[in-house]
This record gives sequence, structure tokens and C-alpha cells, in this order.
Amino acid sequence: LAKKYHPDTNKDDPKAKEKFSQLAEAYEVLSDEVKRKQYDAYGTASFDAGAAGAGAGRQYWSTGPSIDPEELFRKIFGEFSGSPFGDFQNVFDQPQEYIMELTFTQAAKGVNKEIVVNINDSCERCDGKGHEPGTKVQRCHYCSGTGMETINTGPFVMRSTCRRCGGRGSIITTPCVVCRGTGQTKQKKKVMVPVPAGVEDGQTVRMPVGKKEIFITFRVQKSSVFRRNGADIHSDLLISIAQAVLGGTARCQGLYETINIAIPPGIQPDQRIRMSGKGIPKVNSYGYGDHYIHIKIKVPQRLTDRQRALMMSYAEDETDVDGTVNGVTNTASGER
Repeated sequence: LAKKYHPDTNKDDPKAKEKFSQLAEAYEVLSDEVKRKQYDAYGTASFDAGAAGAGAGRQYWSTGPSIDPEELFRKIFGEFSGSPFGDFQNVFDQPQEYIMELTFTQAAKGVNKEIVVNINDSCERCDGKGHEPGTKVQRCHYCSGTGMETINTGPFVMRSTCRRCGGRGSIITTPCVVCRGTGQTKQKKKVMVPVPAGVEDGQTVRMPVGKKEIFITFRVQKSSVFRRNGADIHSDLLISIAQAVLGGTARCQGLYETINIAIPPGIQPDQRIRMSGKGIPKVNSYGYGDHYIHIKIKVPQRLTDRQRALMMSYAEDETDVDGTVNGVTNTASGER
């Protein structure tokens, strides 16, 4: 209502300022305990300037609110935006946040992992009702069991949560000895979290726990084998000089199983071999990413006499080498 009747949004309505002032007056009555009781006892007459002296011990206020209407607008849409009245406590609990550590494989393939959470949940003794088992509650006479207070001010009818019963419509006469009438207790619970395949480091998901919600942020450990780029994964494969020159096969660790790789003759260092569909499931999509295998050539540190002789023989036949090879003598024409 404050936003609806604000003069700035109703420049063509000459009565907007008056309506906004009346709304401020209604807010002032609702948010002031003394004025609220006065209204409950005598109605709007107790706020009329001309009604003075109508009864011993009665107090009257002048017409019009003491709160600035602009201050009302600021309270409703400013720092108290979570509640229609700044004096009332926000009844919605802030969701709790948790960190879950995952290995690279768990994040890529998905996993069901348990986590311990602290939440306010229904009291087990009273089943969330707030009163001792076997006892009854009384109907709230302050709001006639509706759970809401109503005040009429000019053209406005404003309703707010009953302060006597907290909106329940009933009064607890014998509070639960465990939760003290709140119906809620702080509990530690083990919750199984179904981690979806393909989650990334730092990603946060929301999960219901009982009547509440929690936020879980994933921290994914680095892998000593795989590197990730979206749904694609990358890894290195060491092969021998003979495999690189002559070709052959090699075994490579995959995300789901060991993969047999066909190596073509003459493969070069850092050349990539693509394994289609062997990557991570695509989040919010269909299919899988790819697994890219980067070839690394393993140069032996030690050679047998036969291996050295064969390498020297090969070096003598090489024609596309810039520079020299230890142990191989070039002729005057540059030939070996």
C-alpha cells in the first residue's frame, strides 16, 4: 500500500498525499503498543482531536500521524524490506550454508555423500505443536482465533500478525518442556546429498531438509591424472620413442575405465588423440564431453650397448638434423 499510494507514483491523483498520510497513521497505531491498546478499547474515536474529555483517564492524540510518511516508506522498502513492519521479527530463517569436499572423480561421475547439518526442525516431543502431549490449547481471544489483527483507518484496512498468539490463532497454556512452546528444536541430522554428475568447483546447490532449506557449496579437489575444461577432460600419455616412430597401442586411464589407444606411426609430441563421449556428463544438457589424450614421448636416460649402437646407426642415416649428434662425425660436405 505504501508503494501504491506514494505521491511520486501517483502524481495525477490529488488525494494521493492524503491517502499516504492516512496509511502512515495506520502504521503508527499498529506499531505502537499503547496506541494499539487505545484503538482496541475505543476505536478511531480515541484519535479524534474533538473527542477530548469524553472519559476519565482516557488519553487522546491529535489527528494525523507523528511519523513522517516518507519515513514509513523507507522502513517498509528499506532496511525492513523483509517484514511489513519494522518492529516485527522476521519469521523466515536464513538458509544455512555448508561446504562439501569432493574428489575429481566424485564430482565428474556423481555420488551420494552424507553430511551432518544443524537445523531447527519440528520438536520430536510435541511433534511441532508447541504444547505438552496430552494437553490442549485455548482459542486466542485477542484475534478471535484468526491469527491476524485488523485496523481500519480512513479508506484503508490493514492486517498484521496477532502479537498475542504470533499468528497461530490459539494460546499455549502448557508449553512443551523441550522446545518451550516454540515447536522447534535445534537438531543434528545426517543428510544424504545426491551430488549430480558434472558439478564444478565452487558450484552451489539448494536442498530441502525437513521444512527448511540448506545451501551446499562443492569444493572439488584437483586430480593428479585429469584436467577439466567444461565437460571435456584432458590427460597425458607417455609413449616410447619406438612407439612414436613405428606406431602401436598403449593403455590409458579413463574416467570410467581403462582405454586402449591406437598410436599412429610418426605421432608427434603434444599431439592430441580425441576419445569422443568419454568425458564428463554435460550439466543441463544431454550427452558427454570428450577425453583428450596428450602424447608425451619418453626419452630413455640409459641405453644398452646394442641400443646405443642402433641409435648411432640411425643417427648416421639422418639427413634432416640441424646441428650435430654426439659421436657422429660429419664429412667436409656435411654428410655423415
